[in-house]
Amino acid sequence: MFDSLKDKLSGFREDVEETTEEKAEEAAEEAEEVEEVAAVEDETAESEPAEEPVEADASETEPEESGGRGGFTQKARSFARGEIVIEEQDVEDPLWELEMALLESDVEMSVAQEMLEDIRNDLVGATRKFSAETGDVVEAALRDALLSVISVGQFDFDRRVAEADKPLVIIFTGVNGVGKTTSIAKMARYLEEHGYSSVMANGDTYRAGANEQIQVHAESLDKKLIAHEQGGDPAAVIYDAVEYADAHDIDVVLGDTAGRLHTSEGLMDQLAKIGRVVDPGMTLFVDEAVAGQDAVQRAKEFDDAAEIDGSILTKADADSKGGAAISIAHVTGKPILFLGVGQEYDDLERFDPDTLVERLLGDEAE
Repeated sequence: MFDSLKDKLSGFREDVEETTEEKAEEAAEEAEEVEEVAAVEDETAESEPAEEPVEADASETEPEESGGRGGFTQKARSFARGEIVIEEQDVEDPLWELEMALLESDVEMSVAQEMLEDIRNDLVGATRKFSAETGDVVEAALRDALLSVISVGQFDFDRRVAEADKPLVIIFTGVNGVGKTTSIAKMARYLEEHGYSSVMANGDTYRAGANEQIQVHAESLDKKLIAHEQGGDPAAVIYDAVEYADAHDIDVVLGDTAGRLHTSEGLMDQLAKIGRVVDPGMTLFVDEAVAGQDAVQRAKEFDDAAEIDGSILTKADADSKGGAAISIAHVTGKPILFLGVGQEYDDLERFDPDTLVERLLGDEAE
């Protein structure tokens, strides 16, 4: 998962480490030269006879102190401690390479730029023991930058479900063909494993075969499906599902919605009507992780129209780039909550920013 992006982040870390290693070698050589000069000055000062002090004004004294024996000695001691300072020029080329890598991995431009600025601020001016700790420092900067963009708006999904008034209505939005209906089925299994009952509702009333598709999942999972004839009112379907859940003590209503326009009534108007009729407790956007920038743009549009609470990214196990996972939370201000990582009903993984960052920066194979 996200192997390509992982390799690129690792490449940046290695580039900065290589640059600072070269700088450390140069610093060590300069330290030896400075120590030699300081030693010569010490010998000269000891062999020369003491002279009467001569008064001098401050303008003459300061340059001698900064550039004379005191300056050399101070520099020598600094190098002797094995310290170097990471400077702008040390990271500029690696940062440019990282920017290109992030964009190639479908990370949204504003997200990439914010990450780069965070990394630059963390690294430039940092004092480190020659090269020994550079890799750790760069990794820490990458970790902070990644977490800052993917941790936006995180909340405890399980706790929200537990604390919500029942039945809790969860609406699923997104274009057709991205695994929205399958994600609903996986969510039904997830909720069941956490002790909650659920009913499915097919609000995708305009797509031919939509009822049959979700019915297969409902039967496989032994769940009730509420559906109307093709062309019916999506809001009415969801409302009927809420009534059924209320009458049968069902905890959660999982409502599918249309993914594209089929009538003069816009999809966004349909979502707004569903909101008015049933007042959903959560609206989740579903898209493919492999869709990259397209998924990011669609997330923006759906959030503008339906005020999503979070996202589910399907096919995350097939995504080597990781751009959508890095970008969606940041551009919408709403968290990624789940990753679809396979075709089975159990293949719905809670999204955890720390776990993702460890995957991207860790050495272990996926």
